[in-house]
Amino acid sequence: MRKMAFVLVLMLALISTGAFAQDDSVTLRITWYDDGNEGEVLRGLLDQFEANNPDITVELDIVAYNVILEQIPQQVQAGESPDLLRLTNYLGLRGYYLDLTPYLSEPATFEDYFPEGVLNAFRVDAEDEGLYGLPLQTTVSGLYANATLFEQAGVELPTVEDGWDVWIEAATAAAEATETPYAIAFDRAGHRFVGPAISEGASFVNEDGSMTIDQPGFRVMAERLKAWHDSGITPVEVWLGAGGSYAAAADYFINGQAVLYMAGSWQINNFATNIGENFDWVAIGNPAGEEAASGMPGGAALLAMAATEHPEEVGRLMDFLATPEIYAEFTAQTLFLPGHLELPEFEYVTDNDDARAALEVFAAEVPKLADAAYALNFHPKFFDAFNIPTRERLTQYLAGELTLDEAIERIQQDADTAINPEA
Repeated sequence: MRKMAFVLVLMLALISTGAFAQDDSVTLRITWYDDGNEGEVLRGLLDQFEANNPDITVELDIVAYNVILEQIPQQVQAGESPDLLRLTNYLGLRGYYLDLTPYLSEPATFEDYFPEGVLNAFRVDAEDEGLYGLPLQTTVSGLYANATLFEQAGVELPTVEDGWDVWIEAATAAAEATETPYAIAFDRAGHRFVGPAISEGASFVNEDGSMTIDQPGFRVMAERLKAWHDSGITPVEVWLGAGGSYAAAADYFINGQAVLYMAGSWQINNFATNIGENFDWVAIGNPAGEEAASGMPGGAALLAMAATEHPEEVGRLMDFLATPEIYAEFTAQTLFLPGHLELPEFEYVTDNDDARAALEVFAAEVPKLADAAYALNFHPKFFDAFNIPTRERLTQYLAGELTLDEAIERIQQDADTAINPEA
């Protein structure tokens, strides 16, 4: 009996230390950023997934967008990678993604769900047919207006056909009449700048993949931005106080400190949540220039990372999130323009009339996007060759550290080096 008791005690000890029993559960980590409530919405969907897949736990690590832009790529390249990663600059990490094809239940169906051009943006080259990620949304850059301030000032809202100068004149009048600090807030981002520049006739990408920066449309928009700063109608802290980083100007608009705001469709839920009924706001779209009325296309995607130790589980999660009903639920609650081609009919979850109207405005902007905007946005070196150099060199121009000629010359040098580093 003593011997049996000893054996039982030994077995219990082994079990408690894991020698007999092993935990087969897997933890997946997603590195994520938020524009609005999408992290909260995703967490609810992940709870559903975990309930149906009790062997998988998904941790959602939410970081600032600047971290996604500036730190995460370096970490991935250094071998420190999450299992999945939400990105806008997915071109920059091509080659670090997991091909999901062997791990999806129906790869052909998954591929049919999404635009080929976006799926191609995840791929290394034209020969690559891999499936690497889930396009989460389509975005379009564009202008917003505080309609209440226009009404209080007795200033009529212009139309997109009136162009940028008419909008700035009207917004300045509204700001002065209502004692609002700024006529316009404008994100510190090359992506926001380029839509208006293209509308004025710029077309940056050449047939051989090189870029030409010095174009009239670029100069027109740069000079406008400088004039706004010099006259004090835009907050200088956004462009001159961001320490070289991307900076959003949303808070100026949300707090009623700016009559206009240049951002895009991804801000709709943020405004519906944080402006509420404080004032009426409207999405304008993109004011007309000499050649077009184009914003910039964009989006965000959830990419599977090649460094994951759990590719099968990552595939199961992607299958779940790509399911039309699940994707529609995510889209309806986040107030995003979908990046999925086969969604069932759904209703956006909002009581905010401004948000519903804004979704219609930005959906109507998609057909107006210029070919030059698509060419630049999907250029493999867009971020390194255009977005970041434009942001940084224009900041130096606005601060008086460079002339416009010098800024353009530096951007061209940066672009050439990024595209052909060995030239």
